[in-house]
Amino acid sequence: MKKNKKFIYLISPKNIKNSNFFKDLDLLLKNNNISYFQLRLKKEKIKEIISIGKRIKNICKKNKVKFIINDSPLVAKKIGADGCHIGQNDGSIKNARLILKNKIIGITCHNSIKLIKKASKEGADYIAIGAFYSSKTKKVKYKAPKKLLIDAKKITKIPLVAIGGINSKNYKKLLLNKANFLAISGYIWNNKKLKPIEAIRKLK
Repeated sequence: MKKNKKFIYLISPKNIKNSNFFKDLDLLLKNNNISYFQLRLKKEKIKEIISIGKRIKNICKKNKVKFIINDSPLVAKKIGADGCHIGQNDGSIKNARLILKNKIIGITCHNSIKLIKKASKEGADYIAIGAFYSSKTKKVKYKAPKKLLIDAKKITKIPLVAIGGINSKNYKKLLLNKANFLAISGYIWNNKKLKPIEAIRKLK
């Protein structure tokens, strides 16, 4: 199977309080196996997200990585990001499209073939499915079997992003089951043994 070389969809840590974060991010994006970077800050004020987002946008642009904002198409538009990722409760793809026009819109479809079909019909640019493994980043409400990737491939040509507890020990299984991208966060940012750049180098 021909593997997409830039198969990582990197998600930000929950908090960005540390000034080293921007240096680390630049180093990570230079590693050349990352296609997307998503800013996912659930607890910050919008003003703060926009300010952090503008700094990240420059780092992403320099390293030719697509910059995605979580939850809010309006914030994505204000920052001038490459697109937005929405959950099932963040409004419709149609609404996001009105705001972001032809920019990237991705949507979470958990472990549901029905939601995958709907997202495909509504014109999502990518579909996130999972969780495939237990995750410390987010409470796992929906568990997905690896077979779901194969089933999803039969009904849509839209790229699939696998999410949930992905690390250097389990990532290959998901690529073998035809995931186009792997969404990774905790393994990079909260790794007790490895620095972010050391962690990402184990994903080849």
